[in-house]
Amino acid sequence: MRLGREVLRTPRHTQYDVTYRAGGLRLTGRIAVPEGPGPFPVVVLAHGYIDPDRYAGGQGLTRERAWFGERGYVALHVDYRGHAGSADGPLGELDMRMGYTEDVIGAVQALRAWDGPVDDERIGLVGRSMGGGVVYNALVVAPGLVDAGVVFAPVSSRAEDNFEQWIRPDPARSGVARRILRTYGEPAANPAFWDGISARTYFVDLTEPVLVHHGTADDTCPIAWSRATVRAMRRAGVDVTFEVYQGEGHAFGPQFEDAMQRTETFLRTHLR
Repeated sequence: MRLGREVLRTPRHTQYDVTYRAGGLRLTGRIAVPEGPGPFPVVVLAHGYIDPDRYAGGQGLTRERAWFGERGYVALHVDYRGHAGSADGPLGELDMRMGYTEDVIGAVQALRAWDGPVDDERIGLVGRSMGGGVVYNALVVAPGLVDAGVVFAPVSSRAEDNFEQWIRPDPARSGVARRILRTYGEPAANPAFWDGISARTYFVDLTEPVLVHHGTADDTCPIAWSRATVRAMRRAGVDVTFEVYQGEGHAFGPQFEDAMQRTETFLRTHLR
């Protein structure tokens, strides 16, 4: 991982553009580094869906990145493949966003290889919306890689739910939907594939504690998805904490600070 230009400086932390490699691709991101010698605990940030054609580097979790940097965390925000300066993946949308999971895992590995002020033994993943699904995937793909996962207003841990919510009904993405179904089949006709790309299928492999934040007024990712995910995690023996926010929507505006304080308490407990 290499630091690029400085993009923000406060008395407590500095932010830089970064580049690193994952899955053979050159990827970009933005990192917050606290002032002082360290070593500091680390969070890797997985942002929610933003049209890649409109996405700007470091967009999507700007306030969270600064919040962590101000409180003594190294926070690396990942620009997924095909976003900002990151190279495109070979499959495009046909990879069903599995490549984003590889990008986040690669970010953890790049931080561990970096000679910066990071504590290799205290690393967490934090994701919002679609990024919450990326965190679920990374936790089941690479158990033991990190120490904890936190998700805000996450997508479903069941791939079919996400396809039916955003891809199939969107007229602008009808061509994408047809290519996906032509390649992999309908969920009812090929459940092995759709279950195979669903994190929920592998919760029994998940070894890290998880914190799920969700608002009752979320009209983008229904809270029912997180309720189902939490039930499945508990059945699999996962150490999961579920925080529900009455009246809160998808973006976590009025209750953002409460959610972040609970996140810090959770991470302080598990990033020992």
